[in-house]
Amino acid sequence: MKTTRYFCISLIMIFLTGNFYLWAQDTKFTRTEDVIYGRKDGMALTMDIFQPERPNGIAVIVLISGGWYSSHDLIDIEWIGRIKQLIDKGETVFAVVHGSMPKYKIPDIQKDIDRAVRFVRLNAAKWGVDPESIGIVGHSSGGHLSLLHAATAKDSSTSINGSIGMVSAKVQAVACFYPPTDFLYFGSKGLNALSNPKFKRFLPAFINDINDTTSLVKVAEEVSPIRYVTSNMPPTLIISGNADKLVPFMQSQLLINRLNELKIPCHLEVREGKDHGWPEIEKDYKFVAEWFEKYLKKHVSIN
Repeated sequence: MKTTRYFCISLIMIFLTGNFYLWAQDTKFTRTEDVIYGRKDGMALTMDIFQPERPNGIAVIVLISGGWYSSHDLIDIEWIGRIKQLIDKGETVFAVVHGSMPKYKIPDIQKDIDRAVRFVRLNAAKWGVDPESIGIVGHSSGGHLSLLHAATAKDSSTSINGSIGMVSAKVQAVACFYPPTDFLYFGSKGLNALSNPKFKRFLPAFINDINDTTSLVKVAEEVSPIRYVTSNMPPTLIISGNADKLVPFMQSQLLINRLNELKIPCHLEVREGKDHGWPEIEKDYKFVAEWFEKYLKKHVSIN
């Protein structure tokens, strides 16, 4: 585990995948890398923790996920600029690396996220956050996993040994970008994601035998977040482009409509003409940070 402290950064220019990030002169934070939040199959599950100099008590779980694949390297390749937007608001970020497809399926990954949230809550005092002010955010598959976790998380778990199983896995707010929400209603009624040529490469995240259509449909239904949404769903923000060619825009609309029916605080931020991601996406973390401030800061009780 490596801890790096950044003080009074005068100017840092980072060129990552074509994006240029200019870190503010007064940015001060501590990054602790490879914090182990659990183990499975003889391997460590890790997260990087970004602590602002003046934390406001809000904890944000950032799911480092794309196509149900996760890698520590992606934190610096894709996520560091987005994370900075949250740090600038005083929010402490927990960048979670989870098990990846094809070895681990969505239900396996769910267990990793469940444990990560419990770990953050159990160690809240150590990291200077309020255990009842935890938000979660992700893009695409990470957005799907964020919603699925928010809709299904339990207070305690008898399947997890030790004190970590006694704390809640629930989050108090969720934000996500262009998430799949119902795999069996993927673009129009009766059309499922399994028949989408652009989506087929992700099928190993569901089951091993992708030719077993019956099992595939069953699992696709079981991991569709919209099927678990109840009045207990936390406040939810979705940001999506209405020209998405991979995950239809209506996936976001379906979930927001359901949340509105249940009178759950929610908002759909539409990006006109945008596909599955856009170059200036880190600017949208202004809305993510504000969403968490609105629904989490009122709970903060850190001294």
